[in-house]
Amino acid sequence: MNDLSNEASEIIRHADCLYDRAAVEAVFDRMATQINRDMAGKEVLVLCVMNGGLVTAGMLLPCLSFLLRVDYLHASRYREQTSGDELHWKVNPTQSLADRHLLIIDDILDEGYTLDAIIRHCQSRSPASVRAAVLVQKRHNRGVRPLIDYIGLTVPDRYVFGYGMDYKGYWRNAPGIYAIAE
Repeated sequence: MNDLSNEASEIIRHADCLYDRAAVEAVFDRMATQINRDMAGKEVLVLCVMNGGLVTAGMLLPCLSFLLRVDYLHASRYREQTSGDELHWKVNPTQSLADRHLLIIDDILDEGYTLDAIIRHCQSRSPASVRAAVLVQKRHNRGVRPLIDYIGLTVPDRYVFGYGMDYKGYWRNAPGIYAIAE
């Protein structure tokens, strides 16, 4: 193990579990019920925001009961760090967004800059509609707040990880949502 992996191992040992596995997984059913109601009768293009949205999308997809296709995009400000400024586009969706009903799935709405840029990028491609879902929203008033249609959980204004959210590239697989110890 290197210094960073040792640090990550130490972080989870002292982290506070905000939501355990059962609590998080119950939220997916509630979110899916709302999404199914709103997207019924539409063919939807689901856009997973990598890497963080992978777990949320993976948990939601089997619960969705309408015709859908899946694509992904990859844009990041953090790049496996705990903060970041400039948005880096790594991968654009491969399918046309024009005249499509879009559902963007991401892990967290923190300050909102990344997700706002993604939503605006998608809207500029002339879709029929754009909706967004996040597993977690932080409670604070910083940044921008794009319209998010589906929010699973709220968390305090702390650094959180698990269920797709990472700590310096680690613990996306943590069996709950954790906050770094204060």
